Amino acid sequence: MNKKKSLFLLTAAAAGAVIYNIWRPVKSDLPVIQDFDLEKYLGEWYEIARLDFFWEKGLKNVRAHYSLNEDGSIKVINSGIKIKDNTPKESTGKAKFVGLPNEGALKVSFFGPFYSGYNIMHIAGDYEYALVFGENLDYMWILSRTKTITPELQAKYLEYAKSAGYNTDALVWTIQE
Repeated sequence: MNKKKSLFLLTAAAAGAVIYNIWRPVKSDLPVIQDFDLEKYLGEWYEIARLDFFWEKGLKNVRAHYSLNEDGSIKVINSGIKIKDNTPKESTGKAKFVGLPNEGALKVSFFGPFYSGYNIMHIAGDYEYALVFGENLDYMWILSRTKTITPELQAKYLEYAKSAGYNTDALVWTIQE
């Protein structure tokens, strides 16, 4: 590929990112949890539901594992199995606090210097369930320490997400085998 074509593609990609960020769905202004305890949050989480996006499309058995890096950031390993051919898929990233460490507002990166919002809105039980919103209305996850969630808590999380502007009808309910 010649330099002109490469420069054009790079410019087009950058312009597309800027346009998307201007027109993307509005971010919810709801507060994140304020008594967040990172030590309790670390470990394995099963994805119960998500608003689908390119990395997770067509995946089952999706999990996230959180652990501490030596520099104090949080190591994030997302994994799942492709439904189409039963092959594993894994991605490793890093999360950091946006503000104070007792606030559930983090930013996460799987692509170098590019970070995205990861906002913990609700924690239920003794850090057994979590409702997480992304930086805009395109990203949302319901997580659990087990492969299921109670119908009552599911309804509560869905109602809260809907009131925040999320399209809960578009949620993908993750197959957990």
